[in-house]
Amino acid sequence: MARVVVTGGAGFLGSHLVTHLLDRGDDVVAVDNLCTGRRVNLDGVAGRPGFEFVEQDVSLALPVDGPVDAVLHFASPASPPAYLALPIETLLVGSDGTRHALDLARAHGARFLLASTSEVYGDPLVHPQTEDYWGHVNPNGPRSVYDEAKRFGEAITMAYHRTYGLAVRIVRIFNTYGPRMRADDGRVVTNFLVQALRGDPITIYGDGTQTRSFCYVDDEVRGILALLDSEEIGPVNIGNPGEFTMLELAERVLEVTGSSSELVFEALPVDDPRQRRPDITLARERLGWKPEVELGEGLQRTADHFRGTL
Repeated sequence: MARVVVTGGAGFLGSHLVTHLLDRGDDVVAVDNLCTGRRVNLDGVAGRPGFEFVEQDVSLALPVDGPVDAVLHFASPASPPAYLALPIETLLVGSDGTRHALDLARAHGARFLLASTSEVYGDPLVHPQTEDYWGHVNPNGPRSVYDEAKRFGEAITMAYHRTYGLAVRIVRIFNTYGPRMRADDGRVVTNFLVQALRGDPITIYGDGTQTRSFCYVDDEVRGILALLDSEEIGPVNIGNPGEFTMLELAERVLEVTGSSSELVFEALPVDDPRQRRPDITLARERLGWKPEVELGEGLQRTADHFRGTL
């Protein structure tokens, strides 16, 4: 048993981590300022022994009393609409927030895990993306507030490791989806599912040939915890290497929802990557991890969630 602090613990991915950690016997302190996270995501664990919630902006401070064995830093707006609406806050949680989380881990001699992202690869010129690829990022475009916040987060995490000997882990997360996502999240899976379930036109940006790789949340959490429990520093890609065009994703969504929504096309956003697919060789070999949930099954589970919440 360990006592684990999860920043961003009321968010989509953070709340799933909280549940899995409690289920395996750990005590958990979830910290969130509810900027993009929601208390409803933690309704299933509220009142469970060993669970504590702290409402706090980790960019300002990270006050946690008692022992700490691990700190998982997941606090940050993560969808393009969220971080584009909160550019300064996104940069601050990636910089000051990461430092506060690192300082908490250092003060307790705890293990630290940083939630980084495939966005550090930008619009990649190498495909699929391996962890030794440095990326192709526009450092002052509109998306840079998220990309560069995460790249800085990786840099300061490794600086604490080299300077103080802090035990750190860095996970690079690729497009994760599943229950507890907000209907207005703005990422492509939620956009397509919500539009299809409502019978609205499905909006495809560009010509629909750009690709993404989608990892169901249960698979993602298994990979993150495997990295946390390992001796691997990282960064390590955790994502599903299955690659789909936006048109293929739209077809899958129409299949699982039974919707007759039409497809409409709009201009591609600035700096939107043309392709994204993880090389997960490192995760397979060092962590013994691979995704198990096929896209159709994951979309069905997520559609069922939205049917009950829309």
